[in-house]
Amino acid sequence: MKVVALVTGGKDSCYAMMKSIHYGHQIVALANLWADDKVDEFYGYVYYNDSFMYHTVGHQVIVSYAECMGLPLFRRKIRGEARHTAISYITTEGDEVEDMFILLREVKRQMPEVTAVSSGVIAADYRRLRVESVCSRLGLVSLAYLWKQDQSLLLQEMIANGILAVIVKVCAWGLVPGKHLDKEIASLNAYLNKLPRLHRFNVSGEMGEYETLTLDCPLFINARIVLDEYQIVRDIEHPFHPVGKLDSFKFHLEKKVDVQSLTSPDNISETSVQKLGTVFEVEDTLERCEDTFKPLDCSADPIDDLAHKFNISRTNNKKTLSLSCSLQDSCNDLREDLKTVLTKIESLLAGLGFGWETVVYIHLYIDDMSKFSEANETYVKFITPERCPFGVPSCSTFEMPLVEMNFSKAYMEVLVSNNKAKKVLHIQSISSWAPSCIGPYSQATLHDNILYMAGQLGLDPPTMNLCSGGAIAELELALRHCEAVAKCFRNSENMAKCFNCSISTTAIMFVVYCSKRVSSSERHDMQEKLETILRQMRIFQLQEQNTCKSLDPVVLYVLVPDLPKSACVEIKPVLYVDDGTEIATETIIESSGSKAPHYWGFKQENWHDSCIRKLVVPGLIYAVTLSITSEDAAKICFHSVSADSVNDDQYLQHKSLMEKSSRFCFYLLDKVMADNGFGWEDLMSLRIYIPTSLQMSIAMLLPMFNKALLELSEASQKKVLNGEEPIFNIVPVIGAGRSASSMSNIITCELLAQKS
Repeated sequence: MKVVALVTGGKDSCYAMMKSIHYGHQIVALANLWADDKVDEFYGYVYYNDSFMYHTVGHQVIVSYAECMGLPLFRRKIRGEARHTAISYITTEGDEVEDMFILLREVKRQMPEVTAVSSGVIAADYRRLRVESVCSRLGLVSLAYLWKQDQSLLLQEMIANGILAVIVKVCAWGLVPGKHLDKEIASLNAYLNKLPRLHRFNVSGEMGEYETLTLDCPLFINARIVLDEYQIVRDIEHPFHPVGKLDSFKFHLEKKVDVQSLTSPDNISETSVQKLGTVFEVEDTLERCEDTFKPLDCSADPIDDLAHKFNISRTNNKKTLSLSCSLQDSCNDLREDLKTVLTKIESLLAGLGFGWETVVYIHLYIDDMSKFSEANETYVKFITPERCPFGVPSCSTFEMPLVEMNFSKAYMEVLVSNNKAKKVLHIQSISSWAPSCIGPYSQATLHDNILYMAGQLGLDPPTMNLCSGGAIAELELALRHCEAVAKCFRNSENMAKCFNCSISTTAIMFVVYCSKRVSSSERHDMQEKLETILRQMRIFQLQEQNTCKSLDPVVLYVLVPDLPKSACVEIKPVLYVDDGTEIATETIIESSGSKAPHYWGFKQENWHDSCIRKLVVPGLIYAVTLSITSEDAAKICFHSVSADSVNDDQYLQHKSLMEKSSRFCFYLLDKVMADNGFGWEDLMSLRIYIPTSLQMSIAMLLPMFNKALLELSEASQKKVLNGEEPIFNIVPVIGAGRSASSMSNIITCELLAQKS
């Protein structure tokens, strides 16, 4: 991509440019925001009234970057101030962020080939979210290759890779104006790395502890900057946080000859050639700071319910419920089917008093992954940041054999909360941290102590391409990404404080989606690798936390036709995020012998235990998978087959087997939930995976399972049903099971419940 780099003059923005070039991008322009020096007096001390967003010390020198790098530099004086200071940014007239918007909008107008923005943000969500907000409004991609990187290693890398930078401002305990100003970072590297051991201190200066000015680096192909004179300006001696900076710079450029660099004339666009070394001052225009990149109108047109046959389901949980919608026997294309489904869900949400802003998670099933872009174009018209002010929901998209079971070409399930108390991790910048989510999708959503993660692929984060090495390599990298996301909820300025959050110790469930292209032997190796990695991570986490408490998660494997980017595997974890209280869990295998009503004549037998895998956080959360194999189905039917029910018609035999198996599923789910103190009113989601090899349509399966649930409700006198709507979702798959190498269940149930 062709990139405009936001430059502050500091080491971080320069190294971010170097990393962008390393990953194949072209820096074609520079952009800088600057402000006049101001001081405020506060309790007798003088403080520099610097921007919340931008480094402004040394801005007089930055004009020379255009000549040093041979690139056009767009500059704008900051007119606004920090008005909207919450972590997440909402477009606010007069805010200093709007100066960035005006600046980058002008860059895009003069250089339409620019598609991305580079910034040097490392750990500050405040700054990252504002850069991403502006990029989203302008249709640009944010590149933040320093994001979440180890700050000590970053500083060493910068020095080793030829960044010559001096400290031009100090504002932290341990840094003294007269002692540390004007010193090169290389000479202070060891000292800066000592400070975090003494008190809270960012080695990189990310939180304003110090600022730097880059005088030379490999990007400066024409000249380096030499400081001739400057003044050290300091406040009255502050006992804890002395503040000082360099000012009144006089400098000159020292020409370079025959210096190899990261850039070359071949990497410079024709537009840039015409503007090499030019400095453009960007002034106010008559245009307001409104979006220039707008999605199509997202207002939903009314739909004619009589013209469509909808499959609707809804669970009973009062706090968090699942709502799903699909069409039967639709003749429309994917785009039209998805629009109809989204419109219907929007209507159903409104009828319940909800909206997209209360949606926590979305499962999107489509019939053809090659048409993902079409689905995405429709999706983003409905789910937008404006309609989700508390954060866009996490989302996972899979190709499922929908048409084979007479579903429409799009099928959606949403998890909805009855409140707006969710915490969303939404990092849109491409970085080296983990895959970005460019658009209205978040990496994870925390609600009511449960962390719902978007499915992770084995992507190389800097390039967003699948890693090489096949299924095992993808699995390993995807797990690393999952842990990186979980770590953000352990320590982030944008998240509630969580004491324990790791896929190795607090995972409730893993659903592992495997592409049909992966062989059975590879899937077997993949399962072994998953178990090994989680075991090793668990040992490390428990030693680090000095505890022996951890969850033993339920694992389910699902075989699908295809995954995004034609990946081999996708991992979707669900985590319990505790607030420091002790985790108490029960065994994963259901014990037999407990007393339960004998619905439909079923009685507890030892082999029933093998059908169930569960995890219980007592009094809080219950997760279970139920697997019915062909052998299990034969046992279920054995004692109930009478002479008059025997039929030579294979279809009728198949139907009878599924009817009895559906009853058994609900019998056993009811029993194990009751045994653990949970009821159907606690149900958040229940997916029933059915393989298409059974050749049974949704029109046959839905009434069959619904009838079984109705019979259970009548026999048990429990409130199981939710009016006429089912409380389960039937999901067509190629296969599913607890083992990656043998996903041959005829029925697989995935249930998640939480005390409401």
